[in-house]
Amino acid sequence: MPKVAIILTQGFADWEYALVAGTGGPFYGLEVQFFAPEAGDVRSQGGLVCVVSQRLGEISKWSPEVVVVVGGNIWESENAPDIGALLTAQHTGGGVVAGICGGTLALARAGLLNETPHTSNDANFLGQNAKGYSGFGCFRESVSAISDNRVITAPGTAPVSFTAAIFESIGLDQEVVRQFRMMMAAEHTPEISN
Repeated sequence: MPKVAIILTQGFADWEYALVAGTGGPFYGLEVQFFAPEAGDVRSQGGLVCVVSQRLGEISKWSPEVVVVVGGNIWESENAPDIGALLTAQHTGGGVVAGICGGTLALARAGLLNETPHTSNDANFLGQNAKGYSGFGCFRESVSAISDNRVITAPGTAPVSFTAAIFESIGLDQEVVRQFRMMMAAEHTPEISN
């Protein structure tokens, strides 16, 4: 059973992790666990309070295939946790790192976006908020997630393609991933939903 570690911080974006956790475990057989900088209550942007019992330092012992960094306003502030070493170790060890919206700032700070094609909310968003980011030449303006060299990035408006890229990275059957994409797109595609 592939393992996916999801990092939540105070003010995390409710919609950015929901499909990974809500469909990954129950429907696609992934083992999903949540981690936070501090054990205890973590409040989302929408006001949902989660009790996260596992701290970031426990991720490496759990050995997930994918580490997911969920966005939230904290990543643009001085209160952002420094998880560069954790992300670098995950990637260097052959694992996948994934960041969506503000979570891409953590990947940029770790240097993982400097030489890898990637996206985010905006190139300037990365440049202004991630010290040491020099990957402007690798930035791709995209409404969907981009996956390259075990690094997955997405703007905050792309939780479906972000989730699909994570599913693909752990080897979920391509037909299953295609069906997931179609199911999530059905309400936006009249010929599918009618």
